[in-house]
Amino acid sequence: MSLLNVEGLYKTYGEKTLFDHISFHIEPKERIGLIGPNGTGKSTLLKVIAGLELFEEGDITKAGTLDIEFLEQDPEMSGNETILEYVFSGTAPIIQTMKAYEQALADLEQDPQNEARQEALMRMQNRMDQEDAWDANLSAKTILTKLGVKDVNRRVHALSGGQKKRVAIAKNLIQPAGLLILDEPTNHLDNATIEWLEGYLSQYSGAVILVTHDRYFLNRVANRIYELSQGQLYTYKGNYEIFLEKRAEREAEAQVKETKRQNLLRRELAWLRRGAKARTTKQKARIGRVEELKDQKGPDAKGELDFAIGSHRLGKQVIEAEDITISFGDQTLVERFTDLVVPGDRIGFIGPNGVGKTTLLHCLAGKIEPTTGRLIIGQTVRIGYYTQDHKEMNEELNIIDYIKETAEIVKTADGAIVTAEQMLERFLFPRSMQRTFIRKLSGGERRRLYLLKVLMEEPNVLFLDEPTNDLDTETLSILEDYLEQFPGVVMTVSHDRYFLDRVVNRLLVFEGNGRISHFQGAYSDYMEQEKELKRTESERPAEKQGEAAPKKRKKLSYKDQLEWDGIEDRIQALEGKHQQLEASIAEAGSDFGKIQELMDEQKAVAEELEQAMDRWTELSLMIEELESN
Repeated sequence: MSLLNVEGLYKTYGEKTLFDHISFHIEPKERIGLIGPNGTGKSTLLKVIAGLELFEEGDITKAGTLDIEFLEQDPEMSGNETILEYVFSGTAPIIQTMKAYEQALADLEQDPQNEARQEALMRMQNRMDQEDAWDANLSAKTILTKLGVKDVNRRVHALSGGQKKRVAIAKNLIQPAGLLILDEPTNHLDNATIEWLEGYLSQYSGAVILVTHDRYFLNRVANRIYELSQGQLYTYKGNYEIFLEKRAEREAEAQVKETKRQNLLRRELAWLRRGAKARTTKQKARIGRVEELKDQKGPDAKGELDFAIGSHRLGKQVIEAEDITISFGDQTLVERFTDLVVPGDRIGFIGPNGVGKTTLLHCLAGKIEPTTGRLIIGQTVRIGYYTQDHKEMNEELNIIDYIKETAEIVKTADGAIVTAEQMLERFLFPRSMQRTFIRKLSGGERRRLYLLKVLMEEPNVLFLDEPTNDLDTETLSILEDYLEQFPGVVMTVSHDRYFLDRVVNRLLVFEGNGRISHFQGAYSDYMEQEKELKRTESERPAEKQGEAAPKKRKKLSYKDQLEWDGIEDRIQALEGKHQQLEASIAEAGSDFGKIQELMDEQKAVAEELEQAMDRWTELSLMIEELESN
């Protein structure tokens, strides 16, 4: 029996039809991924299912006493309750019992010698036995721990946006529910937490319907995909990968049908125009058929999100950070960070929330000064900065005026002129929509509009702070295609593993307490290395008691010494080669094929130079250690 049935759902927003008499049902243990372009009504549909928003026509039927838990995209917590009170705020008896037990436990921890509190805890332990709530309580504590929720006595109104999201997810997972509705659950979560949530939802006892931009998450959790587009709902059995295949087949089939309709219409019109008698019964039937064919609507032509915007020339010097430390009071977020950013770099910032990723990005962009150290930004560098909060947008402006504040025209990579109106069309804002006020746009549409504004500045260095939040999967895919061809430098903070794998070629790994390590390669390569290290650690036999400590190294090995003797010459040679290639590129003139070949070679030399510098640092530290011993 279905948990929830929706029949003929119809809803509009202004002049836009969000749901044009759509029907669907949700079965027990289904895990549904809801996808579609921004502004099509995905979040609205979740709210309608949850009973939080009205609709104009249709019918929604729930099975029996179906319990629904709903996670909003940006949970509002303005009350004065503690995290404990918020997380265990459900009405189910087992939830009330766990809440009372946890409160009694917290009270006793504050005053362990208080006999009244000791007796209260014993009473609650008996209630936990009676309700058989110990397993549920252990699961709740695991959820809180995995989501990084530690101090349950903090007031929810004082939490940051990311902390509120984690607490809200914990509440949704702890409450018993037959249907769990999640709107962008991966926003504000670090990669380790996202991977844990994937595993948890895969084993969740109820049904799940969710909206997310994280395609790895969608692929591993969902067993059915709902696609919302142009007021219609299309359903696909399988995960995101299967959906992509099936949607391509559906669109190809629709195009074949449209071609047949157009051919038939042309033939009928040609026959009518030959001048046959217009009053015969057959002729009237043909006229009726032609009118019917004209009225039929073919598949909507998809707007193409084209990012082929030119950028200003980027010179040899981009950004150099020397021994940078960034502190706020007693807290050090970045300690003695050194890095050389070269043309063609694609750098991803990864690590838990709150460890300084955005702070370092601000510093490298020249927006904040380092506490100590030196930052050098090349004279030709032109930074485009896409921030998490996308600044304050003037909601009283319409779309076209907002874009024209930056530029009325731009040049593409091949020198063609494109107007602001044309660029908006390429960004899926048709002419009919360009006079719409910003206040009427969805969150995702605003993000897309802000992204266009940043790119129309024609930067040669892109700073992207969580660019994947609130953008639909289609926009993300084309943004990734653009970044692959972008001739400048990209530096991005992101928790989106798929995005990192497609876009970056090296990582800055934020380990906490100001420490940042370098990794050459994509995100999946880094995760494989981390898993291998953990495997090695777990398989390593414990040291026997009384076993002698390993002897300290007295000198470099023959191989290391040989490498040390020649490494400075190697670095000097690579630097010389890099400079020669830079000169050759300048001399190549308009021979773009030759320029691309030289740039590829220069990129390889830059990577080899960076590895040599890292090895020089490693060997010099070994020598310092030997000298101190």
